[in-house]
Parts: sequence; C-alpha cells; structure tokens
Amino acid sequence: MLKKVLIANRGEIAMRIQRACSDLGLDSVAVYSDADRLQPHVRRASEAYHIGPAPVNESYLRGDKLIETALACGADSIHPGYGFLAENADFAQAVIDAGLVWIGPPPEAIRKMGDKTIARETVAAAGVPLVPGSPKGLTDDELVAIAPKIGFPLLVKAAAGGGGKGMRAVQSPEEMVAAVRTARSEAKAAFGDDRVYLEKMLVGARHVEVQILADGFGNTIHLGERECSIQRRHQKLIEESPSPAVNPQMRAEMGAVAVAAAKAVGYQSAGTVEFLLDKDGNFYFLEMNTRLQVEHPVTEMVTGVDIVKEMLRIAGGRKLSYTQDDIRVNGWAMECRILAEDPFNNFMPSIGKVTGLSLPTGIGVRVDGGVYFNMDVTPYYDSLLAKLITHGESRAEAILRMRRALDEFRLSGVKTTIPFHIKMMNHARFQAGQLDTQFLDNHFDMNASVSEDFKEIAAIAATLVAHRRNKEAILLHQGGPSPWRLYGRREALDRRLR
Repeated sequence: MLKKVLIANRGEIAMRIQRACSDLGLDSVAVYSDADRLQPHVRRASEAYHIGPAPVNESYLRGDKLIETALACGADSIHPGYGFLAENADFAQAVIDAGLVWIGPPPEAIRKMGDKTIARETVAAAGVPLVPGSPKGLTDDELVAIAPKIGFPLLVKAAAGGGGKGMRAVQSPEEMVAAVRTARSEAKAAFGDDRVYLEKMLVGARHVEVQILADGFGNTIHLGERECSIQRRHQKLIEESPSPAVNPQMRAEMGAVAVAAAKAVGYQSAGTVEFLLDKDGNFYFLEMNTRLQVEHPVTEMVTGVDIVKEMLRIAGGRKLSYTQDDIRVNGWAMECRILAEDPFNNFMPSIGKVTGLSLPTGIGVRVDGGVYFNMDVTPYYDSLLAKLITHGESRAEAILRMRRALDEFRLSGVKTTIPFHIKMMNHARFQAGQLDTQFLDNHFDMNASVSEDFKEIAAIAATLVAHRRNKEAILLHQGGPSPWRLYGRREALDRRLR
C-alpha cells in the first residue's frame, strides 16, 4: 500500500485527492507555483513545495521538476488529478522509470486511448460500436474526397487531445478545405500533433459517458452513466447521473461495452468511456478519458463509491472493493461547474479578488472547491472555482435542491456562472430532461427574458409529457398551487391508500 502521495495538480482537485489520502491514512504532498502560494491545497497538505513561476509550462507542466520533488521529499507515488499531465503517457512512464508509483492507467493504455484514431481501431476490434468516420493518416485531399461518403454535417477532429481544441464542424463540401486547414493548425498549436480525422456529426445526440474502474487482477466494473449534454464549445457545464434518456437495459448494455473497451487496452485505475446517444437510442463510442473526470462526484453521490480512494487502492496493489453486483444507482445527482466567467458577456473570463464568499450547505449538498475569501483569481489557470453537487431521491428533487443551493452560493469580486446555472435550473425543457449537445445553441439564451405565462404553460406541458413517459419533471413557478404540487399531493395520497 502507498504511504506518501505527491499530488501533481492544484485547486479543488488537489484538495479532493488530499481528502481521499487522509481517509486512507496517507500523507499528501502539495506543489505550488508563485501564483498559488496561499491556495488551500497548499495549506492543508502534509508538506508543500514550490515548483516554479505562475505559467503552467514553467511549473505544473514541468514533469522533471515534479518527479525531482517527489524523490526529494520521500514520496512513493504521484497522482496527476485531471488536466496538466494527467493523460501524458511519457510523464507516466517517467514516473514509473524513476521508481515511483503512477496513480493512473498504464502508459500504453494512455497512448492507445489518447490517440483517437488508434482508440477507434482498438475498440472496434473489441466489437464496440463507432460513429462513422475516416481512417487515420489521410492527407487534406483524401479527407476532402472521403467526406461526402461519411455524410454532412460532420466534424474535423484532432487525433490527439480533446476539450474541443482542433475540432471544426462542417456543414457542406465547400467548407471542408478551410475546416481541415484550421483544425490542423489548432491541433498542432495545442498538442504538437496536426493529425486530424473525420467523424459524422449526430444531430440532436446526447453526450453520455460511463465511469469504469479496473484493478491489476483482471477485475473491471462500471459505475453507471453520466449525462453531459449541456456543453458550450464542447466544454461541459452541467452533468448528472443517471441520464434521463437511459433505462436499466441500456445502462447494462452501455456498461458492458465500456468494460469491453477498457479491457481491450489492458486498462487499470479509473477511466471514462464516452458515447454519443442518438435520437433512436443507438449509442456510439466517442473516446476514452484515461484519467479522473471533473464530474466524478455525481457518480460518487449515486453509487456511494469513493472513486479517488479506489484509484489509490488500485495503485497500491489492492483489488477493487466492489464487484459489479455491488453497484446500485440510488437517487439522482447533479453538478454545476462554478466558473470565473461572465455568462452575460459570452462567458468571457473574469479575474480579480474574491471579496465575499458564502458556500451553500444542507442535506444532499456538496461543494468541491478551492476558492476562498480574498483569493486572487488569475488568468494563468482554468476558470473553475468550485463544483456544486446536489443529490435527491429523484431528478426533480436534485434540481430543486440545486436551485436552492445556487441561491445560497454567494461569491463577489469576480463574475461567475452562477446566474447561468440558476436560469438553467428554471428552464422547462431542461427540467423535462429534453437535452442534447446543441441545447445551448438551439434552446437557450442567457439574455432572453421569458414571460410568466409562457413559463407556466411550458412547465405544465413538460409535467404532462413526463407523466405520460413515466418520468419526472418539475414546475418552479412560485405563485399559487401549481399543477406540479397538485400532482405530487395526488401521488402521495395514492401511495398512502395502496
């Protein structure tokens, strides 16, 4: 078992890993840049070491410095968190070569799943369904020629990397040349690799991902799915588990495919297999994230599994604490990413000093964050300040609890996405679970005002539709007895009389 873990990250994820280490009786070592001297993850660690100036390429991306620090302080392992070097196979191998334990998947698995074209070929050989697309290694002319066979609209995607970088949507053949050129240039700048490929764009599709865990003894399980369709520029903003569109049979099928994909590359540790789910209920492999996900808390809330603790146990040579039969999805969980961005100004980044802070509390409310009073929000790192997670017995309760928690979340000094999330929780289509990856483009306007009459009509319609589908929806109109309240009372009375 491990004894001392260096956490090669910062902010809320560093604190999340620290808590898991503490729960297992492990010492945690923090690292920090010039800009992060006062960060909570630095103050709460067993030990903390300075690794360089604020820019990431001089601090958190200095793999050599991280390994040197781990060896100097007597750490026996490194946990990368997410982002930075978490999916860098060369860094993972360097950690292992230095005699340290890498708390993550094997470097070869990272390489295979990190290159999306290789990942597609690997999982296809294991019988995993793929979105129609092109093979790897094609020239610009070959990509332009094969595009009509795949069909429009389609996506030009970087073979290495993710997060929407090196990705361009193409609606017609006339756009292909410019899209390929732009995608290659962006991929080269972001990942040092200009290879791209084509993938059919599934209009109206949902983004649904499956959490997996695998140990070194051949045991691989899935922890159900997460709905991640609320995205802006391919960046997730809201996640929930389970998905409103997935029934128990589909959950079992998607889980089995995710497990097969993981086994195809000899996977160990925590990982996520991402799918696109079309309007007809067909799902297709999108990619595999070979790391801990930002949205892992929603899965923890509904399954009771501490994913980070399992990663530590697996890296320490232990078997999984659970079998597939142990996993149950209980209730519903939702996560909102609180970002230092202005949703009223096209989500422009906001920097400054946090001059006021009050975090929400109460039953079913969890805050994973690294934000603190008087904190300087700088332009050097990701804009994520905190993750707000709520849990309820039903999706309706999780949404209502999230709205209450957002109302309680007070943060002044910088602009945040809290107003965006409040408006989303009040959106009738969102409440009814009618989601897809184009939701924000087609159904949402941050600056639009909705009349009270329309909100009531929409909520009543959503409730009736959901009732007919044996799903849940909620009405958040606050004036007088609402149809939702009357419906709830009638259901409660019926249960008492049964």
